[in-house]
Amino acid sequence: MIIRIHTIFILSLITLFAYGQSDPKPCYCCTDNHRQFDFWLGEWEVKNNGKLAGKNSITLVQDSCLIREEWISAGNAYTGTSYNFYNEEKDQWQQLWVDNQGGYLELTGKFEKGEMVLKSDEMTNRQGEKYINRITWTPKPDGSVRQHWETSKDQGIHWETLFDGLYLKIKK
Repeated sequence: MIIRIHTIFILSLITLFAYGQSDPKPCYCCTDNHRQFDFWLGEWEVKNNGKLAGKNSITLVQDSCLIREEWISAGNAYTGTSYNFYNEEKDQWQQLWVDNQGGYLELTGKFEKGEMVLKSDEMTNRQGEKYINRITWTPKPDGSVRQHWETSKDQGIHWETLFDGLYLKIKK
């Protein structure tokens, strides 16, 4: 009788493990293209001209299909969030930035020559002037990342720097 109960218990455990375990979830965003912006992941202090500009938290969400940015400026209450993803259908990266002042920015682009380069479509400022944005993220050998934000008022012939940030990993 004890052997029979023991056998039933063992068979029950085998059945539980055999049928209770689901297959591993497929990774839809594990291609090399989807991982091109992973150098930006982490907790960062961001400096502009040697001064603290803010802190940025860059994380993978949605089963590694989305890179989420959470920005907090130093010295004021400006914050923003961006969502970044590789659009396989269009073979390009896309970013949507939204901040706490009602601002937004949509960018698209590619990882080329070791840099992520994203641009906006033509926009119009409050003075009625047309311009485009270009933001370039460059990973550095020391693990830091340079973010260079430029604008052009002549369809990309000349560029003016708006922000030149150096991302430094926060040591824990």
